[in-house]
Amino acid sequence: MQPKRMNLDELFVEEVLRARKMTPEQKLGAGYELFVLGCEIARAGIRAQFPGSTEEEVELHLRRRFAIAERLETVRIPPAAIVPHDA
Repeated sequence: MQPKRMNLDELFVEEVLRARKMTPEQKLGAGYELFVLGCEIARAGIRAQFPGSTEEEVELHLRRRFAIAERLETVRIPPAAIVPHDA
């Protein structure tokens, strides 16, 4: 028997229902895991953009990107209007 094929709406509903069953501690842990994964993806992008960078340089670029994101949230500038310094 093959597994049921689900469309994106069904997958979303399933994910929401699963999240609703999580304890606050589980939700916090999941949020942390997503943050760590996002950082790893960003680091991979930085390494692709700046080949040959040391790990220290990669972390510096990542911190700069966080600073840019923080400024964007503070002043509410549309993201498309900002070009990172390291671009």
